[in-house]
This record gives sequence, structure tokens and C-alpha cells, in this order.
Amino acid sequence: MYFDEIPTVPTADELLDRVFRRAAKKMREKTNKRHADEDFVRSITQSSHDKLVAIIQSFPEFEELPPFYLDLCDIIFGMDNLKKNLGMVGWAAKNVRDIGFGISREMRKADTISERKRAVARIASVVHRADDALHYLNDARNVLRKLPHVNPDEFTIVIVGYPNVGKSSFIRLVSSAEPEIASYPFTTKGIIVGHRMMERRRKVQFIDTPGLLDRAEDERNAIEKQSLNALVYVADIVLFIIDASENCGYSIESQMKLREEIDNLVSVPMLTAVNKADIRQYEGFFNMSTVTGDGVDEVLAELLRIRKENMIKEPVDIRSELPVPAVTRHGGRAESKTGYYPQD
Repeated sequence: MYFDEIPTVPTADELLDRVFRRAAKKMREKTNKRHADEDFVRSITQSSHDKLVAIIQSFPEFEELPPFYLDLCDIIFGMDNLKKNLGMVGWAAKNVRDIGFGISREMRKADTISERKRAVARIASVVHRADDALHYLNDARNVLRKLPHVNPDEFTIVIVGYPNVGKSSFIRLVSSAEPEIASYPFTTKGIIVGHRMMERRRKVQFIDTPGLLDRAEDERNAIEKQSLNALVYVADIVLFIIDASENCGYSIESQMKLREEIDNLVSVPMLTAVNKADIRQYEGFFNMSTVTGDGVDEVLAELLRIRKENMIKEPVDIRSELPVPAVTRHGGRAESKTGYYPQD
């Protein structure tokens, strides 16, 4: 994934502590005092610069991310904020290098001890000015690493609807996802991804989205915008779930209005299912209950039927198309026409 390898971003104090301790160790190994001081300044300069640059490089090139992830980062953080804080770290790296190497050159014709202290103070000051940015980037790193892996090459069913209509319950029943289930709205704070293995090693990807409300785009919060992001960029089919019992806290009229809005927004097939049919059913749609399980298989079967009509982008694992070689046993070894397999 794009964010899995981002390491922990150190604070200014943590970064400087590591840099100074390593430089001090090298300094003690020097016999020429003048050269030792100069080498110390060069060491803390280079190490500080390199660590700051490494922090920037550990983050992906955001403009090169798939549109789904780029938009998701913008929703969660604001790309301007991310770039601003990465830019601050870059500013610190440049100034550390310029200040440190400038002072180290002056040490050849000045008091090395005082110049060393001046270099330490100025480099520390520059790094501390980037401390807020380092904290911000570490917080961003912790969020980015937890983002689910959405595979753009897998056939994707995005589940939407008002909060508390049973989206998470449905995806738990039909896929590998383990969303949090609760009786209050907005349990799902971000998208949740589950998979279901199909024939010929194909997978279907299910995305459970946070609840949407029927309101203007500029009034929607970051949680709702994640749902729209998934709809726009990765959905091959949309499953819209309605709670006809209205126990979710929203009227049928409001839910139908949102359904119409989503139908106009997407250009992929959309299936509507009524959940909580054990309380109240609604004619004209698939009815199901994620509590009793009734009707869930029928809804899934219809989704998979639609999928078969829209399998353009699904990759096929070529191994599933290859014939299985005939295997015979010889003295504890399994032999085929192509050679020997190790014994199980």
C-alpha cells in the first residue's frame, strides 16, 4: 500500500538528540581538537539535513496517487495543509545545511569551541521551528497507515445509505470485513473494505461507507465526503440500503430523496434493498433483514448477477486456467511430467 512504509516522524527534540549523540561519539574518537570540532559541526549538519529530507521522502508523491486516495487525503487533511507542513520540514533542511556548513568553514580561522556552540544553537533553533510540522506529519502518518487498501483492479460494490440503516451489518454477513456494529448513527467513521472470493480466483470488493445525509454538498462533513469519494472513484455497483421501519431516525421520504440524488450522481448500476424487513417491508424493492438473515442471500445473488454483466475490469488469475498436472507417487515423492514435488 502507498502509506504502509512511512516511519514514525520524530519530534524536534528526538531528532536532535539522536544527531547530537552520534556526533559526540565521533568527536570523542578524534585526536586533533580543531578538526574534531569542525567534524562535529559537519556531522550534526549533515545528519540533521538528511533526516529531515528522509521524512519528506517517506511520504508518497501525492499527485501520483490514484484519484481515490488523493481525494481521500484532501478530505481528511486538506492537501494544502499537508504540503505546507512538508514544505516547512524542507525549509528546515535547507537552512540547517546552509547554516551548518557556513559555520564549519569559518571554524578554520576562529575559536572552534565558540563556533561549535553557535552551530549547535542555531541548528537546534531551526529544527525546533519545524517541530509543529513534525508533530502534524506524525499524526498524519498514523492516520494514513490505517487507511484501508482499496484495489482499483477488483470489482467493487459500494454500500451507501443513511446512518444506522444496516450497511455494516450487511457487509459483515457477505464479506470478510469486520466493521463495528452499534445502534447509534455514524458508527462507521471511515470506509471499511471486505472481500468475497468468487470463481476462478476472482474477488469481489465490498466497501462499507459512512452514513450520508440528504443535504447540500457544502454542508456535508468529512465523514460523508468519504462516502461520496468511494462512489465517484471506485464503485462498479452501488447498493443503496433503506430502513423502511424508520428506526434509523430518518423518514422514508428523506431516504428516497437521497436515493434519487445518488442515482443521479453515479454512472454505474445501483441496486436498492430494504433492510429491517422483519419489522416492516416495502414493495417494489428487495427486502431483507440483517438480523434474521432473511433476504440477504437474494440481495447478494442479484448483486453478483449484475457483476457478471459488468466484469470488464476484473483481472483473471491465469493459474486458474491452467490444467492441473497428473501426479503419481514414487517412493514417497510426488512426480509429474515436469519433475518432482516435495512430499507434503
